[in-house]
Amino acid sequence: MTASTGPGIGGTSGTGGAATSFVIAIDGPAGTGKSTIARRVAVALGAGYLDTGAMYRIVSLAVLSAGIDPADPTGVAELLPRLTFDTPVDPAEQRHLLAGRDVSDEIRGRDVTLAVTPVSANPAVRAWLLGRQRELAYSGRMVVEGRDIGTVVTPDAPLKIYLTADASERARRRHQQNAVRPGVPVGGGAEAHDNDGTAADLAAVALDLHRRDSHDSTRRHAPLQAAADAVVIDSSELAEPETVERVLTLATERGIR
Repeated sequence: MTASTGPGIGGTSGTGGAATSFVIAIDGPAGTGKSTIARRVAVALGAGYLDTGAMYRIVSLAVLSAGIDPADPTGVAELLPRLTFDTPVDPAEQRHLLAGRDVSDEIRGRDVTLAVTPVSANPAVRAWLLGRQRELAYSGRMVVEGRDIGTVVTPDAPLKIYLTADASERARRRHQQNAVRPGVPVGGGAEAHDNDGTAADLAAVALDLHRRDSHDSTRRHAPLQAAADAVVIDSSELAEPETVERVLTLATERGIR
């Protein structure tokens, strides 16, 4: 399942009709396992999965490819109307295409990871992506993850989760995740790989997570924060299956499962 994002945005298929549609919003800082949890919840519920962070990463990659400074708000804004990319909503296969080219691994690279912070803080980028994110989120049975899903993208979602964890535990998890090469199944990634594929050391990972947390939580537009009616889940001492089961239990309680 994919949806074309850009001029002539397409729809999605296989996510259920209006009578059975729902949105589960999962927010939280980097390194909490949002992607893994969200995808596994989507699989368990036979739902689609939307990674809004990947959308910002694709825009960031396009900005870098065009030779634009990610911190140049005007230059970035002027690029947006020319962008066309596909956004996957199948939790089992996340292939991200930029102008028809598979960039699934490239958007997880170090350069994009550094560029995505200023790009995602750009009000023009957030406004440009918001409509597309909402269209996909409300296209059927969907689990949507990011940093402003419950507060901005789908504020009326019947279930909002704010996933968090101790800073040291998040750094440990991300460091471990980064040791895996791109292309691994659900939840894999290589956001902090060096050019030769070697994972950054734990201290560097912790510093990068702190940098992203600070920027995301203090930016003026759609800052990272828990929605007032979100259920906060601290996964510091929870294994992934336990966290998934907690979300599924909450879904059942809300009449979703």
